[in-house]
Amino acid sequence: MATSKSAKIQAEMEKVKAKISEAQAKLKELEQKHREAENEEIVDIVRGMSVPLDELPLLLQKLRGASGQGGQKSGPAGEGAAE
Repeated sequence: MATSKSAKIQAEMEKVKAKISEAQAKLKELEQKHREAENEEIVDIVRGMSVPLDELPLLLQKLRGASGQGGQKSGPAGEGAAE
């Protein structure tokens, strides 16, 4: 018995959905690897500065103030909300 046109289309749709699902999983994995690589680069930069750990928050605050961000966007949630 011949496969109907709609059944062929349905089978192709299922194949495409499976490929999309695989691509989304791959994208999520790549995003995680990218985030980890960025974090490693940041740690390497900070360690290369030879700044004592207890002085690091103050240094970062000074840098943020010098860049003109003033607590916008890159701080923890709620930071700068009382401005």
